[in-house]
Amino acid sequence: MATWTNFAGDQTCAPAAFERPRNRRELARAIGAARSAGRTVRVAGAGHSFTGAVLTDGTLLSLDRLARVVDVERASGLVRVEAGIRLGALSEVLWDNGLAFANLGDIDVQSLAGAASTGTHGTGVAHANVSASLRSIELMLADGELVELNADVDRDGWRAARVAIGSLGVITEVTLAAVPAFTLDSVETTAPIEETLDRFDELVAADDHFGLFTFPHSDLAIVKSSNRIDSAPRPRPAPLEWFDDVAMTNYAFWGICLLGRARPAMIPALNRLTSRLAGTTRVRDRSYRVFRTPRRVPITEMEYAIPRDVAATAVRAVRAVAESERFDVPVPIEVRVAAADDALLSPAHERDVCWIAVHQFAGLDFERYFRAVEEVLIGFGGRPHWGKRHFRTAEELRGAYPEWDRFAAVRRRLDPAGTFTNAYVERVLGPAG
Repeated sequence: MATWTNFAGDQTCAPAAFERPRNRRELARAIGAARSAGRTVRVAGAGHSFTGAVLTDGTLLSLDRLARVVDVERASGLVRVEAGIRLGALSEVLWDNGLAFANLGDIDVQSLAGAASTGTHGTGVAHANVSASLRSIELMLADGELVELNADVDRDGWRAARVAIGSLGVITEVTLAAVPAFTLDSVETTAPIEETLDRFDELVAADDHFGLFTFPHSDLAIVKSSNRIDSAPRPRPAPLEWFDDVAMTNYAFWGICLLGRARPAMIPALNRLTSRLAGTTRVRDRSYRVFRTPRRVPITEMEYAIPRDVAATAVRAVRAVAESERFDVPVPIEVRVAAADDALLSPAHERDVCWIAVHQFAGLDFERYFRAVEEVLIGFGGRPHWGKRHFRTAEELRGAYPEWDRFAAVRRRLDPAGTFTNAYVERVLGPAG
């Protein structure tokens, strides 16, 4: 393998060695060889991150061969799996056993370990991020030792390992808590953005899962409300699903973005048109099918978690930045919510949050726009999503996390030699050791 590239094609590295272990023994051997050669070690999940979290000139590991479902306890909902399994594949297995994730984001191609380690989330006031569903983590350290971390064994290590950007060791297996399988009734429609923001607290409390998109220069929001129902799934006919989720949501929108990139002066009108054409779509299907949405339009993204009680004000402030004459933004702002959790470096650590994501279409300047939005969201006490672009350093981030030093102590203990690091990790977490 000469190079590794992420899904977006904007993060690339040339590792000295690329290993795809099939079991713990081969994994330990690969880590040992890296240490003997003086190389650092990083793990590539699905590569579904916009950051440099994976990049290395040392040893790069893929866990795509460590993707088995080890055990399913239907009665308790506890499921033991290898860390390389993809969320979509695991969702299918869970459903076949009468189980499901309580919540998921709109992308399900990530590896379970990668999604948890970066704080990946869905939306819903009662639902925390993916890492909060984990009940135990098996971690391989730099010397090949396997340690099991959970609330009863090494609680500090457990709270650190759930969201650690791969900085403590290699996650090999996890036990997660699933819920009984359920059907979601989802309605996506448009509503006035100002009215939606005025009623934001009411709306997010009324639905199991609520989120919205809003285009700069448009007075509409595209809102999606999903709720559990006691009935069997009724999947859309395949041609209709393809038309809604692929032809319109992706290819037609892609074409509009290309036109906006070619003629930036048209972007405000195009955004208003796109919002008006969104229409209304209703889906009643298996939960994981409703959560996911194909995303094929080439973009880059930054996302911040802010305290939920300032959500409406913050969204208005971000819209004002996006509508500035300084920026050409043909893509929407996304708004979701999540419950607090206790992982030491979770962006939702000990507070309910509103997630605000900004995007930029490929080929358009993203950095000036993202930096301007970031400055606004820092003012609201924002914490960045660990798998998406941001520009902050460990020195700047330390004050945003009450238990930052506790995480640092766990990192020194579990990876004292700094085996599991790279430039991105050191930028956002500080030097190892």
